[in-house]
Amino acid sequence: MSTFKGYPRPNGTFGIRNHLLIIAVDECCEGIARNISNEVKGSIVVTNYNTCMLGGNEEMIDTMIHTGINPNVAGVLVIAMGCGSIDPELVAAPIRATGLHAYSMTVIKSKGTRTTISEGIELGKKLEAYANSIERVDVPVSKLVIGVKCGGSDTSSGIASNPSVGAAVDKMVDMGSTCMAGELIELIGCEDILRQRAVSTEVADKICQLIAEEEHRWHVEGTDVETMSIGNSVGGLTTIDEKSHGAMHKTGTRAIQDVLRINHLHREKPTKPGFYLTETTHLCGSAAMHFASLGAHLILWTSGGAGFNNAITPVIRVSGNEHLITEDMDINACGIMKATDTIDNVSDEIVKKIHFVANGGLTNIEGVGFAYASLYQKDQRLERVLNICPE
Repeated sequence: MSTFKGYPRPNGTFGIRNHLLIIAVDECCEGIARNISNEVKGSIVVTNYNTCMLGGNEEMIDTMIHTGINPNVAGVLVIAMGCGSIDPELVAAPIRATGLHAYSMTVIKSKGTRTTISEGIELGKKLEAYANSIERVDVPVSKLVIGVKCGGSDTSSGIASNPSVGAAVDKMVDMGSTCMAGELIELIGCEDILRQRAVSTEVADKICQLIAEEEHRWHVEGTDVETMSIGNSVGGLTTIDEKSHGAMHKTGTRAIQDVLRINHLHREKPTKPGFYLTETTHLCGSAAMHFASLGAHLILWTSGGAGFNNAITPVIRVSGNEHLITEDMDINACGIMKATDTIDNVSDEIVKKIHFVANGGLTNIEGVGFAYASLYQKDQRLERVLNICPE
């Protein structure tokens, strides 16, 4: 795999899909955005259900902006009611500044809901016509960015699906692609191993710092939340350490170039091909949006459970659990559990699937049963209480 067929973007990136985003910057616009989307082919609605206030929500707003810049997006329409603090131009202008197509509108300025829908459909049709005019071109594989995530982990995850994806990650990195994994909370206990893969002492220290911060965030004394789920235990995992070391296998073995921060001050992105860790959350729907905001074209998902699906970034599902192999799974890694197949063979199948999807082929359930495009952000009040103050 040396090239793929991509849609060229004015900012120099190339998409494997040609979507249009309709972003409702406040939840009151949800119905309006949906009505517009119903008439605009290839459009996806992203709604901010968190707040219509600007202050303290910069991280979430930044996610909307950078998701609009994702290579799989050909154009963006941003809508606001007009009575909140988030001006739609706050999202649309940075997207336009990269050379991409982005419009904005407010319900108040458009004099009402029906007029906004009518005007929005007109703008959406302009974006649709533009998207339809773009033709695929041959693109070097070095332009391909892949997100890596696990979920519903069980015994088969650490033995079959995660090592297979990790081997595929190594192969894609060796071809010149960029791969990046998130879920720092899933790497607690793996710090010493990960440090050895860091390209520098600074990156090694950053790995440990950001893992510690994520652990602190989710394990505040007296208010602990579940990170070792019932599904993990029923699936055969006994400790969080066992879960972490299984999850780590999906990151492969190549050098870690950096840990990309996602907060109200930073949206760090890969600066060159290679493997990266990121602050992408372990929360599924939100993780997909984080990966999209970091420029991922697609996501490799390993599962001992069912899994999630995202409308912006196609999700290739991999499982080694024979009870889970349904029409939803793209890659069957069960042979590894039965000693009838090898990690190397399954990783080759994953690489072939990546090539297929990057060239326009659909994942098994692409277009069906998408998860909500969740916009996650860290609570800045909690960050201050925990004394987590990024510079």
